[in-house]
Amino acid sequence: MVKLPANIHLINMKEEIKTPKIFGIGETVYDIIFKDGIPKAAKPGGSVLNAMVSLGRTNLPVYFISEFGRDDVGSLIDKFLADNGVDTSFSYHYPDANTSLAIAFLNDKNDARYTFYKDFPARRLDVEFPLIKKGDIVLCGSFYAIWDEIRPKFTEFLGRAKKSEALILYDPNFRKSHISDLALLKPLIMENIAMADIVRGSDEDFRNIFGAGNADEAWEAIKDYCNCLVYTASAEGVFVRTRSCSCFFQVKKIKPVSTIGAGDNFNAGIVCAIVNNEICRDDLALMGEEKWNMIIPTGVEFASEVCLSYDNYIGFAFARRYFSASSDHI
Repeated sequence: MVKLPANIHLINMKEEIKTPKIFGIGETVYDIIFKDGIPKAAKPGGSVLNAMVSLGRTNLPVYFISEFGRDDVGSLIDKFLADNGVDTSFSYHYPDANTSLAIAFLNDKNDARYTFYKDFPARRLDVEFPLIKKGDIVLCGSFYAIWDEIRPKFTEFLGRAKKSEALILYDPNFRKSHISDLALLKPLIMENIAMADIVRGSDEDFRNIFGAGNADEAWEAIKDYCNCLVYTASAEGVFVRTRSCSCFFQVKKIKPVSTIGAGDNFNAGIVCAIVNNEICRDDLALMGEEKWNMIIPTGVEFASEVCLSYDNYIGFAFARRYFSASSDHI
């Protein structure tokens, strides 16, 4: 177990609601999106942030653990998150560096290529972490989950969540730009997979990490570490692999405006469905196709909705379809 740094304190949270609390831990950036050399949109971004905003819009209790500056961009992000029901009490608002920027260039398929501008302070993620309770949900992933500078704090938090029997969803979101460091990063990815209850990744993720060419090969690579794989393969569909279930789900055929946030919102959709259908952590490895059919289509709907605009999150009108279901639990 990694020793908890001296400047990290765990605090109790009042149990004010019956719905499981949803905690996301991930990077915060400000996305500026270009298409054909023309800026099309600017908005808060980051893999886990995108999912948290969508979940906040469905009225679920959402808490975001992250870090960004007290600069003008950071202030925009803080207000945006608050306006969308995302609690940032556990985010570090650092005073001595600027909020990170991500410049996204969309190609002819509207897939994004990124250039990042990052300016971090010496002290990272200097926050009080929440005490996670049994039944809560933790969403984590991307490079933030294997970042050397915050790794001890991240693993301590995730280890405590696992010990508390929270449901942990991990999305490796591992891109080609990091393949040159795979030998160093893969052991960290495997540690995260071993702590997760659901690993949700794309075909690209598993190809980059394991050289896997399909869902069965990806499952073979992780089955000794995690009991549940959700493998998304773009237009090909979604594959679920557990020790008791092997099933496939089709996806909607759409013409995307932007694919930014598609995977992030797929994650948000399955978390929303898990909460609304009162599915517990211990259910996952035992569920058959009938119960997965209560989860995966919602992930597909969330992802499809996001691809139809330059937003990184589901729209308010779309979110209202799930609002009444989630608010019944509050």
